[in-house]
Amino acid sequence: MRGLNNEKRYALLDSLRGLLLLEMIVYHFFWDLVYLFEQDLPWFHSSLCYWWQQSICWRFIFLSGFCWPLGKRAVRRAVQVFGGSVLVMLITHIFVPDQAVTFGVLFFLGSGMLLLKLLDRLLCRVAPVWGITASGMFFFLTRNINDGYLGFEEWNFFKIPEQLYLNKFTTYVGFTEAGFFSSDYFSLMPWFFLYLAGYYCLRFCETLGGLPQIFDYGSGFLSFFGRRSLSVYLLHQPLLYLLLTLILGSKVLL
Repeated sequence: MRGLNNEKRYALLDSLRGLLLLEMIVYHFFWDLVYLFEQDLPWFHSSLCYWWQQSICWRFIFLSGFCWPLGKRAVRRAVQVFGGSVLVMLITHIFVPDQAVTFGVLFFLGSGMLLLKLLDRLLCRVAPVWGITASGMFFFLTRNINDGYLGFEEWNFFKIPEQLYLNKFTTYVGFTEAGFFSSDYFSLMPWFFLYLAGYYCLRFCETLGGLPQIFDYGSGFLSFFGRRSLSVYLLHQPLLYLLLTLILGSKVLL
C-alpha cells in the first residue's frame, strides 16, 4: 500500500469509469431503439436487462463516491456537473418531452459532490468500517423510497406516510410527488447512501496506507473515456440519436 496522492490520476479508476461509460452507451443504444424509435425488443424488458441497467448505475455511483476524496476543487466540479444536468434537462424537455429528464444522474452527482464538501469533516470522524456498514444498510432500507416504502427491490418492509410525498423538493430528496415522471431520476435517497459507501471505502483504504500499486495500471483506451466522463455523457445521446436516425430514419415521436 502507498499513501494517497491527490495530485495524480489513478489509471485503474479512469479505466473502470470508462468501462462503465461504454456499458451505459450500449444500454442507451437499445433504450433509444425501444423508446425513441419504437423497435420491438422484448428482451430489453426482461429482469436480466433490468439488473444490467441497475448494475451500471450502482457501480458508477459507488465509484464516483470512491473517487471524491481524490479530486480537487469539489465546488468547481459540482458546478460543471450541475451545468451539464441543466443542459440535459432543457434539451430533453424541448425535443423529447415524452422522455424528459428531471433530477437525473448528473443533478444527483453534483448534489453528492456538494454534500460531501459540506459534510467531509464530520463524516471523517466516523470509522470507515462503520461508515461502509451504515451506508450500505441505509441504501438497502431506502431503495424503494420513491415508491412509498422502506425496502429493497421486491421486498417492502414499511409503508411511508403519503403526506411526505408533496412537491418537487420532496421529489428531489426521494419522496416522489404524485404524477412525477423523469426518464432518468436519481433522488438523494437512496443514492447518496451508495455514494457514501464508495466514499468510506476510499477512507478505509487510507487506514490501510493507501491504494495498492495495481491502481496505477489500466487500459489506455478505457482511460481516454474515463478522463472525459462528463463530455462523453453529454455527447453520447445526441450522437446515438444521429446514428439511429441515419440507420432507421426519423421515427421519434416529438
